[in-house]
Amino acid sequence: MSKKIVIIGSGFSSLAASCYLAKAGYDVTVLEKNAEVGGRARQLKKNGFTFDIGPTFYWMPDVFDRFFYDFGKKTSDYYELIQLDPGYQICFGEKYFIPVSADFEETKKTFERIQKGSSAKLQSFINKAEDNYEIAIKDLVYQPGEYLMEIVTPKTAMKLGSFVDTIKKQVARHIDHPDLREVLEFPVLFLGAKASNTPSFYNFMNYADLKLGTWHPKGGMYEVVKAMRNLAAELGVNFETNSAVEEIITYGDEVQGVKVNGQVKSCDILLSGADYHHTETLLPNNKKQYSEKYWAKKTFAPSALLFYVGFDKKLTNLEHHTLFFDTDFEKHAETIYDNKTWPEEPLFYGSFPSKTDSEAAPEGKEAGIFLIPIAPDLEDSPEIREKYFNLIMQRLGTLTGQEVKDSVIFKESFCVNDFKSEYNSYKGNAYGLANTLFQTHILRPKLKSKKLSNLYFTGQLTVPGPGVPPALISGKIVSDLILKYENKL
Repeated sequence: MSKKIVIIGSGFSSLAASCYLAKAGYDVTVLEKNAEVGGRARQLKKNGFTFDIGPTFYWMPDVFDRFFYDFGKKTSDYYELIQLDPGYQICFGEKYFIPVSADFEETKKTFERIQKGSSAKLQSFINKAEDNYEIAIKDLVYQPGEYLMEIVTPKTAMKLGSFVDTIKKQVARHIDHPDLREVLEFPVLFLGAKASNTPSFYNFMNYADLKLGTWHPKGGMYEVVKAMRNLAAELGVNFETNSAVEEIITYGDEVQGVKVNGQVKSCDILLSGADYHHTETLLPNNKKQYSEKYWAKKTFAPSALLFYVGFDKKLTNLEHHTLFFDTDFEKHAETIYDNKTWPEEPLFYGSFPSKTDSEAAPEGKEAGIFLIPIAPDLEDSPEIREKYFNLIMQRLGTLTGQEVKDSVIFKESFCVNDFKSEYNSYKGNAYGLANTLFQTHILRPKLKSKKLSNLYFTGQLTVPGPGVPPALISGKIVSDLILKYENKL
């Protein structure tokens, strides 16, 4: 008889793990507190518009390919990918945009036009980033973070300096122009930390950005969720939605089951892809690994104020992904990581999926997703949300030379309070733990509980870290870890 595994949560890491564990022969049930699967990668449909509520960037396509390949499948078996060109653009002032082309040679020409001699320096920088990407993907990110020696190899030993050096310093050594520096520092946002606190080894994100490209699954990122759920269902995984776990039942050093909607569901193994901190609140105090003091000292990636907006016309001077860096990058970062206050002049990001995908909005209309990164646990009220909506609509109009505020048909918002209520997110963070030097690999919360022999964790608060591709990887490595310890028993 197959051993029963219960998985809490249905985000990308949980979905990935469910597939690997079902393939290995386990009886897998996924419990999701909300009405639909996907965790933070849910979807909003309204008045003929479709929005991804969570992730909108599809980077590192090789990681997705590897996931589906593990099951004898291809991404194209489930969804259609469109490469964006430009992958995105960054706005630095009124009608002043720097596009990042799908063709790296074009991006080098863009750099050269802005500052003579920078294309050669960009090539040198990206060569280092490519080398780090090869090491990261082949040697590091698929390691479970149990022992330091997992990542000590002849190749990584030669890279020791890049774990002490920072992205900010490395970029500054290669590029002089402040705007071009911000183009290269931008991908660090996906790691949830300031460029000045992120080891330069993580420049492999620049290789993923500039060489592997930015993609869009037709229909939105939720198509990836549906693909993974369909694959899981093909493998025999059972999904139960509207099933919030109220308590984890333990006996001795083992999990016996979980209480869901007042009923106890037994299991042989429990895997949580839900918020790590929240999961431990469901345990008896003597079975928790990490104290409140431990979590309070950690550097968390930002939370976010998001708006999902339907416009009654097509907007101009915008690409599918447009970042607005017309205000002080460092000052905004300080409000997130140092001051923990609402920014006065925030940077913000806009995604306009209807630029690429006709399914995102009715004909002649535009769908806009806007994100302001903010510190976790800030005060969140309707008045604050409205203030910032008006602010970014005014900026959007000025910077792109068009009227936008009066073209809004509707807007929905999502912020700190929603991250807490919808996802049980610690302090309402959006991306998990930042990938700083002292929160890397073995210094992150463990995949396997130290207190309960059959309790495991996956997702953005453990290894390898924040982001959709790392979530898929986290689901694989925790599955391998479960198989490793189960085979010992």
